[in-house]
Amino acid sequence: MAIKVLVVDDSSFFRRRVSEIVNQDPDLEVVAVAVNGKEAVEMAAKLNPQVITMDIEMPVMDGISAVREIMANNPTPILMFSSLTHDGAKATLDALEAGALDFLPKRFEDIATNKDEAINLLQQRIKALGRRRMYRPSTLSTRDTLTSSTLDARRSTSVSDSGLATQRRPLGSRLNSNIATAANASLPVRGGLTSSAIERQSTSTVPSVTTIRASGKQYKVLLIGTSTGGPVALQKVLTAFPANYPHPIVLIQHMPAAFTPAFAARLNSLCKIEVKEAQNGDVMRAGCAYLAPGGMQLMLERAGMTARLKVLAGNADMNYKPSVDITFASASKAYGGDVLAVVLTGMGADGREGARMLKSAGATIWAQDEASCVVYGMPQAVASAGLATHSIALDNMADAILKETSRG
Repeated sequence: MAIKVLVVDDSSFFRRRVSEIVNQDPDLEVVAVAVNGKEAVEMAAKLNPQVITMDIEMPVMDGISAVREIMANNPTPILMFSSLTHDGAKATLDALEAGALDFLPKRFEDIATNKDEAINLLQQRIKALGRRRMYRPSTLSTRDTLTSSTLDARRSTSVSDSGLATQRRPLGSRLNSNIATAANASLPVRGGLTSSAIERQSTSTVPSVTTIRASGKQYKVLLIGTSTGGPVALQKVLTAFPANYPHPIVLIQHMPAAFTPAFAARLNSLCKIEVKEAQNGDVMRAGCAYLAPGGMQLMLERAGMTARLKVLAGNADMNYKPSVDITFASASKAYGGDVLAVVLTGMGADGREGARMLKSAGATIWAQDEASCVVYGMPQAVASAGLATHSIALDNMADAILKETSRG
């Protein structure tokens, strides 16, 4: 049965264009269109669509207000269309806080290098959201401003996500390119990362745990990689950290370049720890979280007791910019086993091969559990490869991290 889609936009041209693309896929069906947020709220209640595509700026009721009302009364996966500007970034983050799950640029030429890629990406993103069943989340802490719902992910997908990149190469070839970039920065290639090895995935699973017993291991850095659903998840985790958290934190969120400055500023305003967009040459400090800049690659370098961040343009053909694999791989050289790496909600498998390198160096890998993920793709890739020692629900993740890493 086709996934039912409600298209919301005040532009008749854009409504028609999105509807045509959606209806081209036999697994999708536009059941109605709405010209403003008020109509969207009414149609969501009446038609129960499985996915809603939503514009932000509309008359009568804007998209953010509509998202908030829909999520309060008829929780539905919502994909926002946004402009890649500073104001567009702030509005999109507001929409994600209100409960939207994902976003794409409104200009299709910003989505992909050609029309066919853009069409396929939009269709796949809608299908990925439409396969999931909404449920109401647990109450967020008072420092959280989010009213987002999460999804029960039933299957993973390798489709490109909020990095707004496209899959231009097969997985094996793409990761070999990533590792080659790491090698150019004097990173060792470990773990036999051939194409065949990359494609292999064990069937082992990691049961979800609600509490952990601290291992007593000492750490020097915390790494967190995420994608779709990541802005909500990161805020949930980081707002629980005390100002005197004893380690530097590195955040890799698939997000375009126009969005990461606004996202870092928003986290910084909500968290007790400092949060900033990483800059080339930054000296890593305890109690500070460094967000990888969108459109770039972030690497860790260490000389003696001093660790610095290196921001690179990277290979233009890389699927993810920033890439969790690249940052994790660099940390395996800089810190060896003194790393706790956490993979949160997201589409695809970015982070698996970097986690493999960290694991071989003695680092600890955790994954978010399936039930609390918006999309159980990246965490599943790490868990099913046998790399994660724990799968932890988002509500319990901050407490688990603080317990595990409390020793300086």
